[in-house]
Amino acid sequence: MLERLQKILAEAGIGSRRECEKIIAAGRVTVDGKRVKTLGTTIDADKSEIRCDGALIQRQRKIYFLLNKPKGYVCTNRDELERIKAVDIIKNVTQRIYTIGRLDKESEGLIIVTNDGDLANKLSHPKYEVNKTYFVEVDGYLTDTAIKALESGVWLSFGKTRPVRIRHVRRGRQRSRFEMVLKEGKNREIRRMLVECNYKVRILRRIKIGNLYDPALKIGKYRKLTDREVARLYGLAERVSAKDTSNSSPLGELNFLE
Repeated sequence: MLERLQKILAEAGIGSRRECEKIIAAGRVTVDGKRVKTLGTTIDADKSEIRCDGALIQRQRKIYFLLNKPKGYVCTNRDELERIKAVDIIKNVTQRIYTIGRLDKESEGLIIVTNDGDLANKLSHPKYEVNKTYFVEVDGYLTDTAIKALESGVWLSFGKTRPVRIRHVRRGRQRSRFEMVLKEGKNREIRRMLVECNYKVRILRRIKIGNLYDPALKIGKYRKLTDREVARLYGLAERVSAKDTSNSSPLGELNFLE
């Protein structure tokens, strides 16, 4: 299968795609003995000998984890503030891995960690509308007016948020707990929506990605995704592409666990 050279290098752990582009442009990479400096070059890594600074580059096997991220960890591979990273929780992995999407530092919950750039790109693309479900606890009594506003969309600095679903509401004068289901998830969007409705968030925890969930997976722990779960993730992208082509209605929730 033909793939971009910088993608192959990145997946082999040489660096980020941007760093690999610089390495290629500097003439440090050869393919079948010929130096390659043209960005965007596509090759079949299974049929070609790739070397960087003379060292043979070998394809890395794809790995997939479901991580229950604790608070205090950031979802990035490089942090100038030297904060602790979610990917560092996963041990004994030689491949360069990264999270699909992000949870902010103060949030916790489920996130997929992988070295499969193709899957990451597909699931991160805006057209793949994957439902994400969050458990939320806020200070105060969650009013019907606030629920209606959240479900209709709230005006923030970037514009009006897309409607969300509020369910399983448990209200009290001191605290309220509920679930929010949304398809997007811009930077700190849930927190900003609730602040706009005059609520302070106490707990924000992602509990489902589509229908992919694991109530037995404790915070700070992780497990490998099964082949079936990975296949269904890819199946999601294929189904959305097919629906997009036929101009049919948007995709609902995934059905990973039946």
